[in-house]
Amino acid sequence: MSIKKISLDQFADVNPEGVTKSYSHDQIEYIDISSVGSGYLVDSIRVIPLKEAPSRAKRIIRTGDTILSTVRPNLRSFLFVKDAKSNSIASTGFAVLRAKSNADPRFIYYAVTDSQFTGYLTNNTKGTSYPAVDSDTILRGEVPDFHLQEQKRIGKILSSYDDLIENNRRRIQLLEQSARLLYKEWFISLRFPGHEHVKITNGVPEGWERKTAFEVMNVLSGGTPKTDVPDYWNGEIPFFTPKDAIDSAYVFMTEKTITESGLKKCNSKLYPKDTVFITARGTVGNINLASKPMAMNQSCYALIANHPINQYYLYFALIEGVEQFRSRAVGAVFDAIIRDTFKMIPFLVPDEKLILFFSDYTSPIINQIYTLANQNLQLAKARDILLPRLMSGEVVA
Repeated sequence: MSIKKISLDQFADVNPEGVTKSYSHDQIEYIDISSVGSGYLVDSIRVIPLKEAPSRAKRIIRTGDTILSTVRPNLRSFLFVKDAKSNSIASTGFAVLRAKSNADPRFIYYAVTDSQFTGYLTNNTKGTSYPAVDSDTILRGEVPDFHLQEQKRIGKILSSYDDLIENNRRRIQLLEQSARLLYKEWFISLRFPGHEHVKITNGVPEGWERKTAFEVMNVLSGGTPKTDVPDYWNGEIPFFTPKDAIDSAYVFMTEKTITESGLKKCNSKLYPKDTVFITARGTVGNINLASKPMAMNQSCYALIANHPINQYYLYFALIEGVEQFRSRAVGAVFDAIIRDTFKMIPFLVPDEKLILFFSDYTSPIINQIYTLANQNLQLAKARDILLPRLMSGEVVA
């Protein structure tokens, strides 16, 4: 079945509303390009006073809008706005698409995230340092010419996957929050089981030790194979870099992969599942657990706990203490964590039995987080396989 295509301007307007001098809100919910990857919902936007908003805070967004990155569109940054407040504003680094009366908002989102449309954007950028697309280019892009009811059916089918992904994401957030609260209660507030019977001297419970981060973990480095050797790249080994860091415990996907030959020709080992990665350059202090064996580049450290610390305790300890790393980052041009940074970070080592007790409590939580995150990966793969088939008419909604 061949589906006719028409230009996007038949179904959507671009940047239909902008902030003017008559804008009535003193505060805005602001979303900029630095805080967006690819996603389905806008449900957490930072609130800032309008007078402190950057000059690029120009695009008013409404529920049902799609926002897409106009700068470097090959990075494929998109969001569907499910529940916007009246004072929600997007950066001019985005184009805001609003469905016309003959179009379904969710269909518009999926149509522009389809690889044919994103490929069109990538191939029609202007500029070299910061390749970008303008509004006219976006509106000339072609999308399938489905009738409104067909659009709604397609949007409903695809959004059912994203709804499940979003529900799982919220469950992951709650699970992580519960484990972090337990860590704070036991190891920061010192209200651990049996604390009433433990003597505390100079802020340290009896049986605990004051050490440095460097003493309680192996701080291991990474490296990058030569980029001009094709045999080193696009293999089966995930290659973690700061770009792959996410706001959740486990990282499953990496932008790049390397081969066994590439691994042998770089300074990275193949780090096992549950290795803690911390980004050391650029945006420092992002922390993740490896979901599978991974290599990594030189802008990160791989952290392996020394006895009696284990990986789960180490992960939550670093999450709570990461600001100490950020405050001690050094560098003339870019902030960076160096190996000596770990020697400056104090690290309190609890009694081994308490560490094991904490791990016994949190292991099921971490395992459930892993399961839900893996489910989201599979759901996203299924959605991404179905999307172009629906758009092409190969699968009828």
